[in-house]
Amino acid sequence: MIAIGSDHGGYLLKGEVIAWLKENNIPYLEFGCTDGTSCDYPLVAQEVCDRVVNGSVDCAILICGTGIGISIAANKINGIRAALCTDTYMAKYTRLHNNANVLCMGGRVIGPGAAIEIVDTFLHTDFEGGRHQRRVDQIADIEKNN
Repeated sequence: MIAIGSDHGGYLLKGEVIAWLKENNIPYLEFGCTDGTSCDYPLVAQEVCDRVVNGSVDCAILICGTGIGISIAANKINGIRAALCTDTYMAKYTRLHNNANVLCMGGRVIGPGAAIEIVDTFLHTDFEGGRHQRRVDQIADIEKNN
């Protein structure tokens, strides 16, 4: 199960991603803006990321205008490793090396074709583990100590 949320800046791109999720029979829960009306991305990030942390979803996708604000908000939540990705290389390696559990994108920055490729790569790439696990653990330690 995937959680997907956006503010008004990511609303249109979220619709494109949801259509792709439906076409590919990937179950999802939708959060945030549902009609283009202004809403606050930090609250959307918290609502979505709480689902990731409590294990009710496997991972999440967050979209705001640039992807920057919503990724900053998401990364304030213990247990979240949110990555702002603008291409498939970033999406692949944030899963392989960082075990990112939240993909962030900018609805005003990338088009739907690129976004779908990024989502597909993110969802279908597994964490490599090994030496990367040590680094993910170090990130978790920093989180615990702050």
